[in-house]
Amino acid sequence: MFNVNVDISKCTGCEECSNICPQEVFKMTDSKSDPYKAADCVGCMSCVEACPEQIITVTEM
Repeated sequence: MFNVNVDISKCTGCEECSNICPQEVFKMTDSKSDPYKAADCVGCMSCVEACPEQIITVTEM
């Protein structure tokens, strides 16, 4: 199981994380990334690598 965090205050709403995530963990809420299905994260780190702002962290629980 993984914990997915997004620093919403720095999110630009580019949707890169949402577009690349194979598990569809993210949705855009008020033009910000929301890891609303974080429990489905498989820890592939695609979102971390894709985020141009480097504001996503994925840690194993």
